[in-house]
Amino acid sequence: MAPALTISDITDADVPAIIALWQRCGLTRPWNDPAADIALARRGDDSTVLVGRAAGAIAASAMVGHDGHRGWVYYVSVDPDHRGQDLGRAIMAAAEDWLRARGIAKLMLMVRGDNTKVQEFYQALDYAVQDSVVFSKWLDGRPPTPGMT
Repeated sequence: MAPALTISDITDADVPAIIALWQRCGLTRPWNDPAADIALARRGDDSTVLVGRAAGAIAASAMVGHDGHRGWVYYVSVDPDHRGQDLGRAIMAAAEDWLRARGIAKLMLMVRGDNTKVQEFYQALDYAVQDSVVFSKWLDGRPPTPGMT
């Protein structure tokens, strides 16, 4: 039986453990500072980091926010020791509920093209692939790097 997942907003004390979870799940990249991403998500009312606890320990998380029109999720993670227990489904349901409560009707997310296992996870949750091209530009002067997200 899967442990119950209690979900709440991140606290100051959770930040190091969440960063460690993201690193353990392979979600961080050298060009993204997870502590800065968490601080930015916590700055306003339009985003947060949801933390899922099972048996008192952090087992899942998702950064969720919106631009007033579309919702977005990032850093969706489940501790590798807790995978296969529907905790990913639970943290995504919490992210969807968070957006619904703010009147946001559409949730968007990006998955790296080579991450087929995660693509299958979202398809199982009734997410559909969108026919879109994503462009990016570094505003700090770095040259464009194809595939760097």
